[in-house]
Amino acid sequence: MELQISKPTYTTTTTPMTNQIDLNKAPESYAPYSFDLSDKYKIMAQDELREDDDMRENALKQFREWIAKHPLIRKCRTDAPFLLRFLRTKKFSIPAATEMLEKYLTIRQVYPHWFFKLDINDPDLEAIIDSGYLFALPERDEHGRKIIFSNAAKFDTSRFTSAQLIKIHSMVLEALQDEEESQISGYIHVTDDSELNIGFLSIWSFTDIRNLAHCVQNSLPMRQKENHFVNLPSFANKLSEFILSVLSEKLRNRVFVHRGWDELKTKINPQLLPKEYGGTVPMAECIAQFKKQLKERRDIVLALDEMEIEINKSTIPWADSTDADIASGVIGSFRKLEVD
Repeated sequence: MELQISKPTYTTTTTPMTNQIDLNKAPESYAPYSFDLSDKYKIMAQDELREDDDMRENALKQFREWIAKHPLIRKCRTDAPFLLRFLRTKKFSIPAATEMLEKYLTIRQVYPHWFFKLDINDPDLEAIIDSGYLFALPERDEHGRKIIFSNAAKFDTSRFTSAQLIKIHSMVLEALQDEEESQISGYIHVTDDSELNIGFLSIWSFTDIRNLAHCVQNSLPMRQKENHFVNLPSFANKLSEFILSVLSEKLRNRVFVHRGWDELKTKINPQLLPKEYGGTVPMAECIAQFKKQLKERRDIVLALDEMEIEINKSTIPWADSTDADIASGVIGSFRKLEVD
C-alpha cells in the first residue's frame, strides 16, 4: 500500500551552519555551542544516539583533547558542528569517532583527486550539478531525514570521469554534513537508474572500485538510513552484487532495489520527490535551490583542503593490498559481459 499523501513532512528550515572555521588543532578557546533544534530532534538524539547536554559537552571536550595531542594531525576543524558529525554517527563512542576522523583526514590526502578542490565554481562540477545528476530535495521526510536524489543517466560518461563523479558526491555531502538535523535524523539516497547505460560502468577501473570501498568503510561521518535504487538494469547486477559484498551487513540491510516507482512510493512519500516523479516542486527548481546552497557553502568546503594529517604506511593499512580480492568471479563476470 502506498504512503498517504497527507503524511507530514519537515520543512526546509534548518539551523544556521557555521560560516567560519578555525583549523588550529589546539586553539586557546573554542566557540560556544548551544543545541537549538526542536524538541523532536532533541528526543530523537536522546533515544537513538544517547545524546544529552552532559554527554555532548563531555564528548566534545574529550574529542578536542585527543585532536590537540594527536602527533600526526597538524590542522583540523575543532568546532562543534564538525566534530558532532563523527560523534553522532558513532553514537558518542569516543574511540569510534576518533578512529573515523583519523581515517577521514587520511583518505582526503591519499586521494586528493576525489576529495580536494570540491568547488561548485569549477565549470565541470557546476555542469554536472546543472544536469540534475545529484541534488538534495527541498523537503525532509516525516522522520526529518534529508533526501539526496540522483539520476544516473544525467551523468555524461563521454565528457566526465569517475574521479569527477566521486568529487560531485563528495562536494554534495560536505556541503550538507554540518546540518545538525541531518546529523541526528540521517540521510536517504534515491537513485533513478531507469536509463543507466553500460558506459557508466566503463569509466570505473577495478582499482578505483577497491580504493573507493576502502574509503567509504568507516570514514563517512553521516547516518545513512536508506539507499533506494529504482529500475536498475540487469547488466549492472554483477557490479551491484560486488558493491554490496564489500559493505558491512548494517549498510547492506539499508539498500533497497525497486522494480518501479510505485514500489519506491511504498517506502517514501511521493510528494517529496521532484514534480516529474510525482512530487510538487519541479526538478529545475530543486536543482536551483540546492545549487544556491552549494554556492553559500563554497568557502567552507574549500577550506577543508587545508586540514592536514601526516601520512605514513601505518595510517593507510590498505596501501599494499592488491586486486586479488575483487578479481575472483567479478572480473570474469565483466569479461563475459563485454562479449555477450
